[in-house]
Amino acid sequence: MKSQAQVFKRKKREPLIIEPMVHSRKFKNFLNICEEHIWRKVILGTPYLWMLLFFVLPFLYVIQISLTEAADLRPPYSTMFKWIEDSSISIRLVFDNYLVILEDDLYIISYLNALRVAFLATLTCLVIGYIMAYGISQSSRKWRTILLLAVIMPFWSSFLLRVYAWMGLLGNHGILNSFLLWIGLIDEPLQIMYTNTSMFIVFVYAYLPFMVLPLYANLEKLDMTMNEAAADLGSKPITVFLTITLPLSVPGIVAGCMLTFIPAIGEFVVPTLVGGPESLMIGRVLYNEFFGNIDWPLASAVASLLLIVLVIPFMLFEHFNSKLETRYQ
Repeated sequence: MKSQAQVFKRKKREPLIIEPMVHSRKFKNFLNICEEHIWRKVILGTPYLWMLLFFVLPFLYVIQISLTEAADLRPPYSTMFKWIEDSSISIRLVFDNYLVILEDDLYIISYLNALRVAFLATLTCLVIGYIMAYGISQSSRKWRTILLLAVIMPFWSSFLLRVYAWMGLLGNHGILNSFLLWIGLIDEPLQIMYTNTSMFIVFVYAYLPFMVLPLYANLEKLDMTMNEAAADLGSKPITVFLTITLPLSVPGIVAGCMLTFIPAIGEFVVPTLVGGPESLMIGRVLYNEFFGNIDWPLASAVASLLLIVLVIPFMLFEHFNSKLETRYQ
């Protein structure tokens, strides 16, 4: 038998375990409730709060300005809400700005020209960007990183600086004309700058990375064993691409087109610096109305209609696309 000293010594070495209150059942239930009902709402509600603060409220403010009229005030527009003597509010809405836009050919032409240039630039970026993204996704890991770095590298410099660089390339005494004169293809410099051609070239260059990156992110995740299986069953490469690769890459195409088309339609820097007098786009009209004519209500109406023109088609597309996805699930 062990002595009492040995028993006391053994008992003294045993750790004393005390259950803390943190591990109590009630506190666990409280934490679960907080996690399920509070944090989930906070996490899900943060994007909506962001959209409300930085998209919905500014847009409503722009619409409010568009429903006023220009005035010699600071800011240069009349007030919509006004207190009257019997402690009530008078609301005055002016719709003349929207009527001016619909009646004046200048605004309609600028809208249509912006849509045309943005659509052609987006389509060209889609063709070139899809080839680039597919090639990058099929390359080795080592070259994939280098090629992606080459796509992202233009973002390391200022957008305005890159536009000025293209002005030096495409000018009458620029690198392109000097090279063509040196090899003897032309006798006098070509007028490339300040034309729709130069504007289109700079548009494609500037927004091509916005098309490549979403397409690459989509194509890189595709299961290429499906293509191999289709090839083993006798499908030609063009058939495999049209029936498997292209349909699976539609989300990347939609994302790339949205990221390219939306900023291109309201572009101001490229048409101003590179385009000619005939390259009238809605971005230049907005600038002239805001800072040239100091007509903020009319400029706000132009911006509101532009946003409606952009948002409604994409909302309809997403609506019908979600219906198709639920139908085929």
